[in-house]
Amino acid sequence: MRRVAITGMGAICALGHDAASAWTAMREGRSGIGPIANIPTELLNVKIAAEVRGYDPAAHFDSKRVAFLDRVAQFALIAAREAVAQSGLEFKTSGLGERSACIIGTGIGGENSHNEQSQRFYGDKNPRVHPLAIVRVMANAPACHVGMEFGLTGPSFAVVSACASANHAMAQAFEMVRSGKVDFAVTGGSEACITVTTVKAWEAMRVTADDTCRPFCKQRRGMVLGEGAAIFVLEEWEHAKARGATILAEFAGSGMSADASDLVLPSVDGAAKALAAALADAKLEPEDVDYINAHGTGTPANDPTETRAIRRVFGVHADKLAVSSTKSMHGHALGAAGAIELVAAIGALRDSVIAPTANFIDPDPECDLDYVPNTARGKSVRSALSNSFAFGGLNAVVALKRA
Repeated sequence: MRRVAITGMGAICALGHDAASAWTAMREGRSGIGPIANIPTELLNVKIAAEVRGYDPAAHFDSKRVAFLDRVAQFALIAAREAVAQSGLEFKTSGLGERSACIIGTGIGGENSHNEQSQRFYGDKNPRVHPLAIVRVMANAPACHVGMEFGLTGPSFAVVSACASANHAMAQAFEMVRSGKVDFAVTGGSEACITVTTVKAWEAMRVTADDTCRPFCKQRRGMVLGEGAAIFVLEEWEHAKARGATILAEFAGSGMSADASDLVLPSVDGAAKALAAALADAKLEPEDVDYINAHGTGTPANDPTETRAIRRVFGVHADKLAVSSTKSMHGHALGAAGAIELVAAIGALRDSVIAPTANFIDPDPECDLDYVPNTARGKSVRSALSNSFAFGGLNAVVALKRA
């Protein structure tokens, strides 16, 4: 069982078009949630989201290339380019691509293209569908495009497990590198889910807020949709050390479970099992963990359930943990959420700063942990967990250690 280093990180989300900008906004407690600008809102009751603003595909892709790329694949490629560049690895010409995996999670896939073609066919009564519709819509498109751009010829696939997709994808990539099946992996999550029909669908579930996202707060009213991507380069530890790479953090373990009980109602048992499994896999004791980036959606059901799960696993140490939900700033990016949140976990380990839970007003008696309200906190972080708990009762927790 080999150690696994994170040597590259890239991101694009409502907080910025690169990982450094996103992390700076998180630690400053700046929210990317605001009025929806990229789609018509006349038919929407919820008119806020955490959109990627000021984004121009032409700045990143030529017209021929962009014809093949839904927004979800564009985001994945932009984040992957940043991550691979930071890693300093060259996969195509060095032969390293043969020992490299590409595993990227998404909850919905090419929703913008799906929405456009549905409008064209049903709304405009146009019988001709775009010939590239399938390759734009398919959920594995982000992984395919990233793999092709960098010449990653090892295992390549998508992971689709709702809001746990990114953490599941990264856990699979980690296992492959740790076991020796591959030496490198490009992994993370991407989502571009802010369309009229998607927002309406979430409205119908009555779990979305119309003001802002306030995780763990007494005044919380629900989640706020977000979009974006975060991608990481994982590398066998000794290889990274030998070439003098900057190691951002150690990917130390993961824990996964399924509630197998309800499609939408979260379970304390399932969440606790995943947390405990991540600790065991990373060979961490509860008191070794200083920070948890919570799933923290801001919904009435999720936040107290997650709080109780943390208390069950961490016991008395739960009162010493810093716990925050950065969804209060970058929104809930569904299948990309865990990847964007890993940026915050890595930032905490490297900079000794905990990003806050923004928009916090009054504490909820059912949510009684230290949620680092509103203002970032300086704190030495030796190890951190990042939680993702998805519809379907799918739970995935990843564990990092300071390099």
